Parts: sequence; structure tokens; C-alpha cells
Amino acid sequence: MANERVIVVGAGGISNAWFGPITQEELDVVAVVDLNQSAAEKQIEKYKLAGAVASNDLDKTLAQAKADFVIDLTIPDAHCQVTTKALAAGFHVIGEKPMAASMEQARQMVAASEKAGKLYMVSQSRRWESRHATVQSTIDAGRLGTLTTLNCDFYIGAHFGGFRDAMPSPLILDMAIHHFDLARMFSGQNAVSVYAEEFNPVGSWYAGDVAANCLFEMTGGVRFAYRGSWCAEGCHTSWNGDWRIIGSSGTMLYEKDQTPRGQVVAGDEGFTRPLKDLEIVNTEVNPGGMHGALREMLSFLRSGRKPQTECHDNIQSLAMVFAAIESARSGRRIKL
Repeated sequence: MANERVIVVGAGGISNAWFGPITQEELDVVAVVDLNQSAAEKQIEKYKLAGAVASNDLDKTLAQAKADFVIDLTIPDAHCQVTTKALAAGFHVIGEKPMAASMEQARQMVAASEKAGKLYMVSQSRRWESRHATVQSTIDAGRLGTLTTLNCDFYIGAHFGGFRDAMPSPLILDMAIHHFDLARMFSGQNAVSVYAEEFNPVGSWYAGDVAANCLFEMTGGVRFAYRGSWCAEGCHTSWNGDWRIIGSSGTMLYEKDQTPRGQVVAGDEGFTRPLKDLEIVNTEVNPGGMHGALREMLSFLRSGRKPQTECHDNIQSLAMVFAAIESARSGRRIKL
């Protein structure tokens, strides 16, 4: 079988996380497109992409290049335009998160996928991580009984500088999508409603509201509580957040990116019931991160198996982001 042919759109910093896996999978990069053509040329040279053409003209490249799929590594504001054009031109697409810069754009992208009959997948890279798969597998195996509650805390004093310091909702718009998507992955449930508040703590170096508290009602009666801040100095959590996951039979903790642990009920007497250690269902994911997402896209191309973050699914995670922002700004509970 010939190696799959791919067009890469976007040659900025994030592309360095993709060209490694692309070369490891021995894909045939036929073109690298960037508004700054010299950036495309530099990546072709850096990764020794023999035969790849550098271009700053997306329309021309999509019309002329022969490829099996497109990888969209552009900025979020460009995702909708790049992805809809690629889908209309007859290409499957895998793109960086977040899916889009608005729900209106996201719906346009889903509709474009349906109209073209082509798959659009979002690389929600934290799904391809062994400890996250272990959390999900342990819940799915019923080791906690019936799932009732997920709590996620995320606190880091992040001095980025640049555009995030000026964003109106930097935490929810730029980071919380990861935690919201993990809540969906772990629970297997979608959000029904949210009540949220955003605020900017005293001493913040951000212009916008960089801290948030969100309470989601999920399908199945599950509640997901999220507390986070990007201007919390000291005692940082993991970038994946610190989690407490509660079921009818016990609790699992996933903290500091360490192996999940927990306790479950071991008897039916006493003010607090006797407990025993939770039996964890260890699940390995290899490769992880962006490489795992790329491998899942290749699996679709080769076998037709739908990726877990196909656009009809991933739009549910994006909807949590924009609903939380709407709730915070309106002061109302928002239904999704």
C-alpha cells in the first residue's frame, strides 16, 4: 500500500509537534501552505520533505495537489475557512483544537463535512494519553459504581505575555476546552446546561477574566464542577488538572499526572463504610498526543473506523466553552 499523501496548512510553531509524527509515519507531504511562504519553505527544508511544494495560495494548492487528506495547523480564527475549503475540494481533514472561533463557525464546518461526504476530525490531543485512558477504562468497567460527580481543579500562575494577556476570556477560551473535553471523555456524557462565573483576581496581569467557576449538568444526571485560574501563584496543579471522580461505590483521584488511585466501599456497616483500594484498569496508549491523533486519522483512512473526535462529537466540547462564557456574561444558567 502506498503511503498516504497529505497537505499541511500552517507552518507556525505548532507544526513542529506534527512534522515529527508525519515523518515517523512515512507520509508523503505533497505541499506545505502558509501565508508566509518562507515559513513553509523552512519547514520543508528542516524536515527534509522531499517533493513537497511550498505555497502561500491555499485555493491553488487544493485545486492542483493530489492528496488523501489535509492537516489544518492554522490559528483558530482561520480553522473554519481552511477546513471548509479543504472539505469542499474533496479532502478529509484533521485540524488542531479548538475546532472553531465560534459556534456559528463550528456548525458551518460540520455542515461542510456532511455536504462533502468527507470526514473532519479535531486533534484533542489529551485524549491520547495513557493515564486518561486508564481513568476512562476504570469508570467504564464500573469500578466506581454509577458515576455521579466529576470535579476538576486547574490552578497555574502562567506568565505568557503576548495575546493571551489581552484576551477577554483567556482561561475558558484557550485552555478549558482540554478539561471540558476530558470530562466528556471520562464520563461518556454530554453537557446539558451550565452556570458559570468568570472574574479577574486582584493582582492579575491579564486584561480579561482569567479565573472561572463552572457547574455543568451532564446527561445521566452527572455533575461536573470546574474551578480554574491562570493567575494563581504557587501550589500549581497539573496542566491536565487535578480530578476527583465520584461514583455510587467509591472515589477515584487523578492528581499531578500521577497514576490514578482511589477507594471503594468494602462493607455495609458503620458511620463511614469500610473501604478498600480501587482496582485500576490500566490502559496503555501509544503513540500519544498529536501522534495518537494522527494515527487515529490514518486508521480511518485505512479501515473506515470513525475517530473519537470526529466533528459531530467534538462540537459538543466546544459548545461547553461558549455556553460557559455566555452564562458568565449573562449571569444565567445556559442550556446547551
